[in-house]
Amino acid sequence: MPLLEKDEALAMSDQKLSVNEYLKTDSNYLRGTIEEGLDTSLTGSFSEGDQQLIKFHGFYQQDDRDLRNERKEQKLEPLYSFMLRARVAGGVCTPKQWLGVDKIATNLTSSNSIRLTTRQTFQYHGIPKRNLKTLIQDLDKEALDSIAACGDVNRNVMCNPNPVESRLHQQAFYWAKKLSDNYLPRTKAYAEIWLGDDKVAVSEGDEVEPVYGKTYLPRKFKMAVAVPPDNDVDVYTNDLGFVAVAEAGELIGFNMVAGGGMGSTHGEVATFPRLGDDFGFIQAQDCLKFAEAVLKVQRDWGNRSDRKQSRLKYTIVKHGFEAFKAEVEKRAGIKFEPKRDVVIGDRGDRYGWIKGVDDQWHLTLFIEGGRIKDLPGQPLQTGLREIALVHKGDFRMTSNQNIIIAGVAEADKAQIEAIARSHGLMGKLISETRGHSIACVALPTCALAMAEAERYFPDFLTKVEALQEKHGFLDQGIVIRMTGCPNGCARPFAAEIGLVGKAPGRYNLYLGASFEGTRLNKLYRENIQEAEILSELDALFARYVSERETDETFGNFTVRVGVVKAVLDAARDFHG
Repeated sequence: MPLLEKDEALAMSDQKLSVNEYLKTDSNYLRGTIEEGLDTSLTGSFSEGDQQLIKFHGFYQQDDRDLRNERKEQKLEPLYSFMLRARVAGGVCTPKQWLGVDKIATNLTSSNSIRLTTRQTFQYHGIPKRNLKTLIQDLDKEALDSIAACGDVNRNVMCNPNPVESRLHQQAFYWAKKLSDNYLPRTKAYAEIWLGDDKVAVSEGDEVEPVYGKTYLPRKFKMAVAVPPDNDVDVYTNDLGFVAVAEAGELIGFNMVAGGGMGSTHGEVATFPRLGDDFGFIQAQDCLKFAEAVLKVQRDWGNRSDRKQSRLKYTIVKHGFEAFKAEVEKRAGIKFEPKRDVVIGDRGDRYGWIKGVDDQWHLTLFIEGGRIKDLPGQPLQTGLREIALVHKGDFRMTSNQNIIIAGVAEADKAQIEAIARSHGLMGKLISETRGHSIACVALPTCALAMAEAERYFPDFLTKVEALQEKHGFLDQGIVIRMTGCPNGCARPFAAEIGLVGKAPGRYNLYLGASFEGTRLNKLYRENIQEAEILSELDALFARYVSERETDETFGNFTVRVGVVKAVLDAARDFHG
């Protein structure tokens, strides 16, 4: 047994392992019986064990929950399909790749749409099992893939798209791409199953996964690279974050943060969202050493018996910040330097045309709910396809579920804008609040959703905007986020107003996060419906207008006047 696996065995010897740990151990490095499941036409699903393993290949099994009862009455199995998420480091792709992405959505999915995610990538919904292999092969033709987009590994690495500071973005993006590439699973299972590569014999003792080992990480792992003053990637909500530090416009290194994560479970106070801790400054060239050290400590120290306690945030809380930091320094072979001063500011996108320092123009387009689909009077998908046919720069997906047409020459602006306007991609007035707010997919496809999010959120925001207008501050943005469950895909616990699904039509209302994303919110009202939510906000907005201090944001106001207490230590304060 190689040293790596011995270390893992020692790390897990005193734990009663979760079912997923046995699945990973017995999967032959993520192969399982996925290939056999693909060849089975009697059902549209995979076996229970393979449903966990396919996540490492980038997709989830789902079904249309709107049709469950009807199909049950007809004695039919649920209408199974799959959601596949691509891995696109920093959210950057070429126009040619976009055209390929669009063609796949049209030809191989029942949704006929592309959805931009809150982690700067895209995903497809409504993929029949019979189309999975063709879809992945078509992605591969565009130099795109879905390996490690899900599962107990490092997932899509985010990077601030920052079209203004083009030089600094380029440098930050370089490291985001390196982080993405370096910590991909090394198993050949993806290539064998989906791309038809020759099978590779894996003998006992082969060190196939030099970082992850045979059992991979205890749970999912997320990284982000932020370029201050922008914090659109919500860097503190990630397991591992790198905040760029620049001198004279050149990247010199990063402030490293670790231990963030949004997921929790209703009613279980041992679970909680958390923002990452500041560990200190590191030189840019040491970025990979520190990232690998953190991954390996989490691999060896993380909880493998209770998946609800297995994220890095719980590892740091359990062992203590100082002990975790010392172990990371030991494994990296380098000490952290004192944190450098940087300003963390806005989390929103800059809509419309922005000119970068390189004299190139960048057009940020608002995409409601991240859903790119042709709608009556708004053929959004066709519009982006037409732009891709003439655009010479790149496309950048943002963590706010929008898209940037980046690198447009002055001479090409008019053509790009004409296409965008004629297809409903420009011209609609977006309030500051709507422009800062996001929601998860939720119903009908997400198996975990307890309430609506994406389908309901636009109408809910319209009602909030009406309240802001009533109280005379519609021009000021509030970060509002909605999810169908407490897993937190749209990062609701870092929102000034967070709405988390509890049951159909019912949500928990959270208040008090900072506008910049440097403080969590706290539960204010539990299990309430729309009328109660709007009534509470109406009263709070009235107080805010009459009692706020100069330039005070809504989240800061709710904490200052005691509507909710500040969450300074998540383990202590979030439920307390």
